[in-house]
Amino acid sequence: MEPEERRPAPATPPEHGPDPSVPTPDPRPATDPAGHAPEPSTPPSTPPSTSPAAAMFDPAAPGPQPSTPADPAAQGQAAGVAVAVEGEQSDAQAQAAAAAEPARLGKRAGRSPRDMAMSLIVLLVPIALLLAFYRVVLSGEAPVTVDAAPAIQQAQSAGAFPVAVPEGLSDDWHVTSANFKRAPEGASLRLGYVAPDDDAVLLIESSVPAAQLLPAELGKEAKPRGTFRDGEAAWRSYLARPGETALVLTDQTRTIIVLGNSDEKNLQALAAAVS
Repeated sequence: MEPEERRPAPATPPEHGPDPSVPTPDPRPATDPAGHAPEPSTPPSTPPSTSPAAAMFDPAAPGPQPSTPADPAAQGQAAGVAVAVEGEQSDAQAQAAAAAEPARLGKRAGRSPRDMAMSLIVLLVPIALLLAFYRVVLSGEAPVTVDAAPAIQQAQSAGAFPVAVPEGLSDDWHVTSANFKRAPEGASLRLGYVAPDDDAVLLIESSVPAAQLLPAELGKEAKPRGTFRDGEAAWRSYLARPGETALVLTDQTRTIIVLGNSDEKNLQALAAAVS
């Protein structure tokens, strides 16, 4: 067997005393060649500066002392006082505005009935004048009238039947339509009127046979109910469509019908005008 390798023991530093390997400086002052110890050096003294810049950096020099920072609590208290003052001013302004508003409302509410009536009159008078001008000058409520002469002349020129022209009607009668038409079964003249009671009345003169014309104009359920005489002419009265009455005059060449929802006296007046 080979002998075990011996390892060197770790060096243990001495517990006390300096390391003998480190040289110890000599505490004695160095001496010159003559054997005298040098005198200790004294730094040269510097006279105090009298310049202002130096005085600023000199702690012992008199001068302005640095400002002490403000207390945050004092600043917050001052800000709260300012906000409270502004709030009181805003409240005072709002109260002043609220006090002024009822004064204006009270002035309006204090109008008398006479003032209100005068205001209404001022508004209504121009409207009344405009309505009067529309009715009287422009005849705004009068129905739109047409000239029946061209249609009557056309029917007379056709010679399909003797044309009876209404005569003697008052100015309260207004012609609103007029036309003449030919058809294979015959020719017809139609004149539309507005009666004095503002109801519509239709005058029909036709060469179409009565058996065909009456159901077409009066309705299939029309029923005779009496007779109206004007001189030698005898008109038969019919109940036509709901709300309508008809007067019918027939002969060998033509049939005349007066039809409308007007009062029967107006229908008789128109029938008498063409008899």
